[in-house]
Amino acid sequence: MIDADDLGPADRAMLDLLHEGRVTAPYAADETDYSLQYTRDVLGRLVEHGHARKVYEGLYELVSDPRDGT
Repeated sequence: MIDADDLGPADRAMLDLLHEGRVTAPYAADETDYSLQYTRDVLGRLVEHGHARKVYEGLYELVSDPRDGT
């Protein structure tokens, strides 16, 4: 798991989007103005640490938010 102190601006932006519902990397990239590859990397990192999960190829949802322990 990632600590809230370890989150960067992109992590926080992805978590904010995931709070709104499921996202794809292209949608998240458009909404945050980060590159598509960087968005995929950030989402992958959140999955790797158990804060998001891939529900289908390219579709992500929130599991827990390290900022508030949910």
